[in-house]
Amino acid sequence: MPASAGPATYTVPPDAEDIAALAERALATIPARLARHIDNVGITVEDMPDGETLDELEIDTAWELTGLYRGTPLGQRSVDDIVRHPDMIVLYREPILLEWIETGEDLYRLVRNVLIHEIAHHFGFSDAEIALLEG
Repeated sequence: MPASAGPATYTVPPDAEDIAALAERALATIPARLARHIDNVGITVEDMPDGETLDELEIDTAWELTGLYRGTPLGQRSVDDIVRHPDMIVLYREPILLEWIETGEDLYRLVRNVLIHEIAHHFGFSDAEIALLEG
């Protein structure tokens, strides 16, 4: 994987495995303020969000959704929730790649910011707090 991950770095679009590797690397660097919330959270990469997810979130176009945190907040969690429904962060590869191409932002930084954004929103952080964490 390239050290810098700008659009010109790749000769073919990064696949799900590339995005997952960036996400794992990024997860190890997120601020401690967020990291304490995400013990045993899985990461998966899908090409696009499905219609059911878009309907549930009331999103008109799949291209607007780069990631989603699915899980039960810690304060509401029971042992059954942990066993039956482990928390999962879903990264949507094609919307991430579109944003990457449109903005020219480093792909690693973009994936890291999507992770931070999803984790922080799930745990009630404000947009202003998220902006500081992404910095």
